[in-house]
Amino acid sequence: MAEIEVFSFFAGLGFLDLGFHNAGFNISLVNEVNPDFIGAYKYSRDNLKILPPTYGYANCDIRDVLIEKKWGAIFNEAKQKSIIGFIGGPPCPDFSFGGRNEGGTGTNGILTQIYVDLIVEKQPHFFVLENVKGLVKTKKHNEFYQNLKAKTLANGYYLIESLENALEYGVPQYRDRLFLLGFNKRLFETAPDFSFHNIPKGQLSDLLNLPWPDQEIFIVDSIRECPDNIRNDLTVQYWFDKNDVANHQNAQDFFKPKSTTVKFQNIEEGNTHGKSFKRLHRWRFSPTAAYGNNEVHLHPYKPRRISVAEALAIQSLPSNFMIPEDLSLSTKFKMVGNGVPYLMSFKLAKGLMSWLQIHIH
Repeated sequence: MAEIEVFSFFAGLGFLDLGFHNAGFNISLVNEVNPDFIGAYKYSRDNLKILPPTYGYANCDIRDVLIEKKWGAIFNEAKQKSIIGFIGGPPCPDFSFGGRNEGGTGTNGILTQIYVDLIVEKQPHFFVLENVKGLVKTKKHNEFYQNLKAKTLANGYYLIESLENALEYGVPQYRDRLFLLGFNKRLFETAPDFSFHNIPKGQLSDLLNLPWPDQEIFIVDSIRECPDNIRNDLTVQYWFDKNDVANHQNAQDFFKPKSTTVKFQNIEEGNTHGKSFKRLHRWRFSPTAAYGNNEVHLHPYKPRRISVAEALAIQSLPSNFMIPEDLSLSTKFKMVGNGVPYLMSFKLAKGLMSWLQIHIH
């Protein structure tokens, strides 16, 4: 089978990329406009001993990738010798239920349109588009989304879409995400039979019906045994232990409590129903790890917010995945919260790679 090269857009800290890399894809070009994010991307890859992308880093706006001739030359060169895939999760605040709700005309929302324009013009053999479920579940956003799909269909792609939840993939987090996969008709003569149902994963309804513990009194440094008949590997505490978060490089990266905020110590362990200051339960999974717009997650049994090391664990990153220390806390939490959960990316990419190995010769 020909080599498969992947071009990553809106790469952020690169959780989606890492999943594809570890599933056997060659990440050949990385595009990210934020210099802090791309700097942290390089730092984490150096620490993981992963070689730089073949065609380097495009630290620029995706519009520049669309119009500049040098990027077109790279795509053409790569397509002559390899199978090419585009992957990307355009910024989603304009489609998010808790975001700006400006849709496809918003500052961030328009980037999804530009990503599709790039796909249509460059014609990769396949593509992956990831976004929030608000893109399909909100009426006005869905109209925009259907137009995007129509454009790709009219320009030579078979499409497969699915709303997936990170919990099903072994991530200790309830996080819905929309995935749209496109397969170029120039390579695939018939509609692909790839299915998300064939990816080994749990069933969300079964997982939610397990006897998870409810709220309990918050006690500093308390000890609570893991209850029976739940999925221990989907709990916050399991991943804190697995990643040895107390000794992680980013263990001390958390916002220090102020005297005016000690009131959050009265929030019970497991009380995640409020809009902000949600206290995680050690023996449950986390709500969506979106650390912005006043979304604050509190440690189950410490009188503080969670750390960056703990947020990385909740995103199911390997224990040796680290972020440089010289960035602001807000930047660190933003880049962690923006990412596709690693295990979700890895299992999707592994399923896609297995399918491609059978169908491409």
